Amino acid sequence: MRWLKSCIPTLKENPHEAEIPSHRLMLRAGLIKKLTSGVYTFLPLGFRVLKNIERIVREEMDAIGCQEVLMPILHPTEIYEESGRLDKFGPELFTVRDSRKRLFALGPTHEEVITMVARDEMKSYRDLPQCLYQILTKFRDEIRPRYGVIRAREFIMKDAYSFNEDDESLDKTYRDMEAAYGRIIRRCGLDFRTVEADSGYIGGSESHEFMVLAENGESEILSCECGYGVNLERGTAREGGEPRGEERAVDEPYEEVETPGMTTVEEVAQFLGVGPREIVKTLLYCAGERTVAVLIPGDREVNDIKLAGHLEDAGAVRFLEPDEIKNLTGGPVGFSGPVGLPDGIDIYADPLIKSHASMIVGANRADTHLRGVRMGRDFTVTRFVDLVWAREGDPCPVCNRPMAQSSGVEVGHIFKLGDKYSTSMNATFLDRDGTGRPFIMGCYGFGISRMVAAVIEQHHDKDGIVWPMSVAPFKIMILPVNVTDETVMEQALAFERDLEDRGIEPLLDDRDVSPGVKFKDADLVGIPLRLTVGKKLREGKVELFFRAERRIEEIPVDDALERIIRQIGT
Repeated sequence: MRWLKSCIPTLKENPHEAEIPSHRLMLRAGLIKKLTSGVYTFLPLGFRVLKNIERIVREEMDAIGCQEVLMPILHPTEIYEESGRLDKFGPELFTVRDSRKRLFALGPTHEEVITMVARDEMKSYRDLPQCLYQILTKFRDEIRPRYGVIRAREFIMKDAYSFNEDDESLDKTYRDMEAAYGRIIRRCGLDFRTVEADSGYIGGSESHEFMVLAENGESEILSCECGYGVNLERGTAREGGEPRGEERAVDEPYEEVETPGMTTVEEVAQFLGVGPREIVKTLLYCAGERTVAVLIPGDREVNDIKLAGHLEDAGAVRFLEPDEIKNLTGGPVGFSGPVGLPDGIDIYADPLIKSHASMIVGANRADTHLRGVRMGRDFTVTRFVDLVWAREGDPCPVCNRPMAQSSGVEVGHIFKLGDKYSTSMNATFLDRDGTGRPFIMGCYGFGISRMVAAVIEQHHDKDGIVWPMSVAPFKIMILPVNVTDETVMEQALAFERDLEDRGIEPLLDDRDVSPGVKFKDADLVGIPLRLTVGKKLREGKVELFFRAERRIEEIPVDDALERIIRQIGT
């Protein structure tokens, strides 16, 4: 491929809208072109990277027995009504109407479509297990598209769906897919963590995300040296560190204490000479028609995602307004507590509260707190449920060592769906006894287009992209320093022919521009190897530059081809 006749629109300056390195470099290196918010055209270099990632994904999917299909993008919304999922998509679902005013969705995912295939075509246990996958454009109307292709409204994804006769068979498929995803990511040259995750609107009993570690990642994870990892949204806080008031537990008297103007945990703790850990926060929520009090340690924060999950049957969840709190408890915001709440209010408490043998809480009266409060004696907890954000330093649930927090880009997510879709859509097969049973399903997503960004987030430097060999748009660039020098160009073209004869397509920079521009652009687009043909040619030598190491080797012209072949590994 020749640069002069190619569409590689590099930019000297950083685009103002780019927030993170991958977005900035994909625009500057001419990989993508923005059409509108969250929608991008992949230009030739970017498209070649996409195809390399797709190739790796296909190889690993085929290796575990998956079959490739291609499903429609346009979905009649009746299929989402059948599965009971139409309302759960919310505003992210793109919809259109045809000329007959019939409502369709632009496919965000394909559980319903593939379940209909299985319902009609897989009749017996003898047909199982099967796993079908596709690589296709998906659509989600992100409220705030950002980070380039990482959070886009139109993106390319590999999605696979398995159909099994029982949980044991599903577990084998799930573990095979988990291992295959690990191989894909490693083949792309990336460091990653597999973490427990929330299933969200996809549903199911178990799910794991695959997080490529990146300083500017959109997700936060907790992980341990033992291999355990969890998405921060799902992580469970466990007790660690010093005890919470046990030294005063039995002997500390129950008493009211004045805390004038002290409305925050930090203010109360400092005023009373205790640590924030020893105070228990009481937060009041409206959940549909119910009022719920939530108790958490003073040094923790409520995880609203967890809370909404525990109250999902009650309706929308929101904080009570200040006037509502005053009318309910008699006290202002900042002084709520569990003692003496009106009848009918359920008290939900995080299990960490169990370690408080004695606690300090709001008194439901202005400028007053209660000290020496004990569960069971002074108030009763309705339910203990996981409610708070886990954090760095919390003990690992597997080995009890402190966990570390890091950022990551989610590139894959796998789910055990069970019979969620097969039951709602009446998709059944005949088992070994001739009885109709619902399929046991799994689904497995992998972000192809966001994987391009994830690679760049891990592999870049101050000068540009540093592609791993496995996904690079070209494995080698030929850079003739002066294209007007006939001897230099003859040798550059000879290298091009010889490489193509060996099955390697190089990128030849045949532009008549200054060497400085060429070298800057070469660093920016990040091709792993660069063969420079210049002044050293008079001595029978050329320079082989290794982009990742920024190392140069001077090699004889006659040895260059074989040296390149060995380095590429072809």
